[in-house]
Amino acid sequence: MYMHICALLLCCLAGMIQWVYGGEPCQLMVKSTPGSIYKAGDVVIGGLFPVHKKAPQPELDFRSEEVNASCEICLTKLSQFLICVLTSDVHLSCYYFPLFSFNQRGYRWLQVMIFAVEEINNNSHLLPNFTLGYLAADTCLVESTTLLAALAMISGQEAHLANSECGSVPTVPVIVGDARPSSSIVVANTLGVFDIPMVSYLASCECLSDKRRYPLFFRTMPSIAAQAQAMAELLRLMGWTWVGLVSADDDFGRSGIQMLVDALRGTEVCVAYHEVIPEGYSKTVIKRIVETIQKSTARVVVTFFIVQEAKGVLNSPEITVFILCDESLLGIGESLYTDVSQIRITYNVYKAVYAIAHAIKDMLACEPGKGPFLDGQCPDVRRLQPLQVNKILRSLDVTNFIIFRSDMKQPFSLSQIAHYLRKVNFTTPLKEWMNFDENGDPPASYDIINWHVTAQGTIEFVTVGHFMSSQGSTFHIDIDRVVWGGGSGHKVPVSVCSNPCPPGTRKAVQKGRPVCCFDCLPCADGEISNETGSVECIRCPERFWSNSNNTVCVPRQVDFLSHNDTMGIVLSILSAVGAALTTATYATFLYHRHTPLVRANNSEVSFILLLSLKLCFLCALAFIGQPLAWLCMLRHTLFGISFVLCISCLLSRTVVVLVAFRSTLPGENLMRYVGPAQQRVGISICTLVQVLICGLWLTLAPPQPTERDIVDNWGPKIILECATGSVVGFSFVLGYIGLLACVCLLLAFLARKLPDNFNEAKLITFSMLIFCTVWVAFVPAYISSPGKYAVAVEIFAILASSYGLLFCIFAPKCFVILLRPERNTKKHLMAR
Repeated sequence: MYMHICALLLCCLAGMIQWVYGGEPCQLMVKSTPGSIYKAGDVVIGGLFPVHKKAPQPELDFRSEEVNASCEICLTKLSQFLICVLTSDVHLSCYYFPLFSFNQRGYRWLQVMIFAVEEINNNSHLLPNFTLGYLAADTCLVESTTLLAALAMISGQEAHLANSECGSVPTVPVIVGDARPSSSIVVANTLGVFDIPMVSYLASCECLSDKRRYPLFFRTMPSIAAQAQAMAELLRLMGWTWVGLVSADDDFGRSGIQMLVDALRGTEVCVAYHEVIPEGYSKTVIKRIVETIQKSTARVVVTFFIVQEAKGVLNSPEITVFILCDESLLGIGESLYTDVSQIRITYNVYKAVYAIAHAIKDMLACEPGKGPFLDGQCPDVRRLQPLQVNKILRSLDVTNFIIFRSDMKQPFSLSQIAHYLRKVNFTTPLKEWMNFDENGDPPASYDIINWHVTAQGTIEFVTVGHFMSSQGSTFHIDIDRVVWGGGSGHKVPVSVCSNPCPPGTRKAVQKGRPVCCFDCLPCADGEISNETGSVECIRCPERFWSNSNNTVCVPRQVDFLSHNDTMGIVLSILSAVGAALTTATYATFLYHRHTPLVRANNSEVSFILLLSLKLCFLCALAFIGQPLAWLCMLRHTLFGISFVLCISCLLSRTVVVLVAFRSTLPGENLMRYVGPAQQRVGISICTLVQVLICGLWLTLAPPQPTERDIVDNWGPKIILECATGSVVGFSFVLGYIGLLACVCLLLAFLARKLPDNFNEAKLITFSMLIFCTVWVAFVPAYISSPGKYAVAVEIFAILASSYGLLFCIFAPKCFVILLRPERNTKKHLMAR
């Protein structure tokens, strides 16, 4: 119902317009743009080019008719130059253009359009029996002038039109242009009302890819999003992580900066500053921006502005690299054209004309009944036009205009040529593939241009690399061909907030600053970083430790008292010497076993005592070497049993001396309790108790080899040692030895005043004092000694106490036996 009401209103509106203006001719509200170039053809292509760089803006007071803005010109013919175009019909057309504010680059684009049209017309294979025309106008790089030129093109070239054709047939069905994104946006919005498509050769603003706002906009210049991606890839490839941004306060600048920031998100590139050049800026603004650039530590600046409008920003000697996008080069001056190979934008104009030509070719190839429009209709190529509203209203087929019929192959395209432009797919005469994607954008392809200053002071532009988004975003640059600014020569300049952290350190972001600004902190002990710029340190695996530079994990030093250590060798020698002396003493006593001195002290007990002392010396060797399970059990067991056997022998001899002298008193008969058999039983019982303690210890919680990590002044180590297993068991072993030693010391002290010749009490007392002193001092020394030094302390205590017993008990006797044999007689022993 709503649709029918709308259709009825449109019919009434059309009737009113026909009644009011019926019979009167249509008159153009504005005249054609002066300075335009026109060539007739079956289809006339419009062109908008900045042949000049500026135009005066009229003052609008709304009290008089507006005077159209035109390019600034000088009034004399001397300030003008002549453009002559030789057309295909051998007709020479000449036009005067002023030299004032002349833009050679824009003029070249204009000439390329003319050349492409003539080349197509001369090509009998592309558009046979069909002629293209052109209508080109000067935009002066001003939005208002550009819009007026575009409106003049689509309004027609005649001052008056018959009423039957009033407003129905535009002269130009498609326009090539414009250069600036701001002008392209204005023109695209306006042409969209008339359903006229435009193909831009330079506007790269990402906003123009929005087909909801600009459905009829196409371009041969890639979107700035691809350009931003290429710039981000260049920054990453060069290692420039600290950059400045300068942009214009327009759609191009804002869009470009936003696209670049999005492309840099997630990378290690940070923005040091972002300066915006406002419209109508002053020298003060440029000076402030230059000061910001000079104060910053960033040596790379990415720009999104037209260089002609802000040349002062480039005059910063501290900056070694300026990255300018293609559009930034617009209007830079004559030196831009010293190398004719730099025709990227010119080539975009060429491709735009050929894209239109191929679209027309496809339209000419349409077969009636198989067309893409309503009922299979094909377009009338020689009368390209948007939908003629007045004729549809006259036919009253309003419903088909408002809504799409279900039998249509697709919605009726208001711009027939735009439909075919979307589908063009061809190879240019220069063998480059060309098409438009769903957003009207071409494949992105960029050249990396390096500015070389020649000896004459001119600028030479050298291609040093390229970027292709259609091939997986491939990026190639020949660094050796690049000449860097700031006196860097061929050395790649550095632009970082903080120098990369070397191996062995990690990044620590400075508080309140971007992630590119950081301090380098050394890795902790046991952690490494083996790459430059590491974010965190890696913990070394088990049994490994970091080296002195924290760059690599090395196996930890396994530390134990080895036979190869100096300390181990010394202790082994002391142990062997002690065992050898004990063996020599045993041999001496065995050889002189029938002498009074040997027989007087029960030679059997003396031999057992010497055997136990030899075991004490030899058990020290069990503490040297890599701890093993059986060795750990052997060392503690042998230590405990050998010392108990030794002290039991001394205790037995002390008891014998005490009982022997007390049995001489009247009425006492104690010797029957301390005979040789009783002594053997006593020694066996005392030793058996220690054997039982060791047996329980080994059964319940035996000593086991363990590893312990320590870090001392010599670095990290893995200490291999024998853990006691059961502290209670080890305490009982040591406690039992201490108990026997104390009892022996007490009894020896009681027997100290007995006759010297038969009394060993003084020697036993002195030896027990040494024994107890050594083992009392052993406890704190053992606890405070790290690693293998604790084992060395224990071996030293064993050897010291063994040497004390050997020398205190047997040294005097050996002295008499070997050096004073005259004293080894019964007479001498009975003398006192």
